[in-house]
Amino acid sequence: MCVEMAGSSSHHIRNICVFGGSSPGKEIEFLESANHLGQVLAERKIHLVYGGGSLGLMGGVLIAVFLGGSQVLGVVPKALAKRDIIGKTIGEELQVLTMSDRLNAMFNHANTFIALLGGLGTLEEIFHISPWAHIHYKPIGLLNINGFYDNLLSFIDQVVEHKFLTSSAQQIIISAVTDEQLIDQLQSFIHVIDPYMSHINWSTKESRKKLRLDLSLCL
Repeated sequence: MCVEMAGSSSHHIRNICVFGGSSPGKEIEFLESANHLGQVLAERKIHLVYGGGSLGLMGGVLIAVFLGGSQVLGVVPKALAKRDIIGKTIGEELQVLTMSDRLNAMFNHANTFIALLGGLGTLEEIFHISPWAHIHYKPIGLLNINGFYDNLLSFIDQVVEHKFLTSSAQQIIISAVTDEQLIDQLQSFIHVIDPYMSHINWSTKESRKKLRLDLSLCL
């Protein structure tokens, strides 16, 4: 539950990054839900950022978004693009060098995230993005179809209970059982300002200055 506090602000979704399996999964309901999510995003004029290609659940989302008239940006490592092993990217394609660059680009081009069902790659994306999302107040939505993410949500509760994660960090993760509910919750998300994180300057300009200074000292 999110509690509104002084200094908090509501969340407006412009570009949403979606993670999901490159397989359609076992049940037809999984692919139908992915396709429906794309339709909902297009109806609400929300643009899609994703990891490129057209396979599995992600293919269902991107085709519906594209046909619905919203913009699509696929971020693809060059090694995968050359071999064409993830299918054709529909919409605009941004090629990057590494998988890490891919996540960085997706994070920078989106202000909200949704995780569909998926395997180890999807889980890796959720956990990789979560610390950044907390720092920059970008919520992550889990589409919890048929209780798929129940165990993960219980694990996160346990991590908070044992004080390895703060409640302010946990509130960045939102779950719902339908596409509409999840998008509604993400759009009404109100972040609670973390008093410790709010004083940290993550400006890349400052980081570059420090890097130049460090290099000068080394020389």
